[in-house]
Amino acid sequence: MIPPVRRIEGSTYENHCARFHVSTLPHISDHRHVASAVAGAVHFHLPALLYSRRVDARDELRRHIIDKAIIRGKITLSSGREADYYVDLRRITLDGAAAPLVGDVMLELADGLPFDAVGGLTLGADPVATAMVHAAYHRGRRIDAFVVRKGEKQHGLRRQIEGPDVAGRRVLAVEDTSTTGGSVLTAVEALRAAGANVVAVAVIVDRDTGARERVEAEGLEYRAAYGLTDLGL
Repeated sequence: MIPPVRRIEGSTYENHCARFHVSTLPHISDHRHVASAVAGAVHFHLPALLYSRRVDARDELRRHIIDKAIIRGKITLSSGREADYYVDLRRITLDGAAAPLVGDVMLELADGLPFDAVGGLTLGADPVATAMVHAAYHRGRRIDAFVVRKGEKQHGLRRQIEGPDVAGRRVLAVEDTSTTGGSVLTAVEALRAAGANVVAVAVIVDRDTGARERVEAEGLEYRAAYGLTDLGL
């Protein structure tokens, strides 16, 4: 028996597509005809729907970052530099409302890159990679995640890279925010030593203080979802 057709929920769909429900087709009694009609309606609106989701997710995530993650005041960064503000993206990547958006935005950012595993240096990269894994799953795609330790584990299997084996695989190195590129390049070095093929580096926020140049000097493409101007900084 074909299950009842359910309405597709979500503000993005309702804003850009006609609301569609079985009750709008009282004259169709055969479930197969209903399913066919629904599929046709969704297919007709799919390009606009997907484009709208991409735009809405990026704008919504940007608002979350501005509202929750930008801390004003004198801050010493991991690079040793001082700044008048700090972008604390853990408040985003671990936030129940924002984290799913991270997955969508970063997956779109990485569009066209050939990779089947994603991760980076713990701690900043971990929730980014996890969000991307879940976003990919909901799109019918499988990618694995991995965690790069800052040093080799001193007991057990003594692995520096946790998760599915990366040897011989094409991987994407990610980070939440990048200043000099040091953290993500530490991950790249460990991944290459483990036999992985690092295809690119992707970050949520680039502080425009040298990370891009350092990463590209290593022969890697560098992509950032947001720059400082996007966040009003």
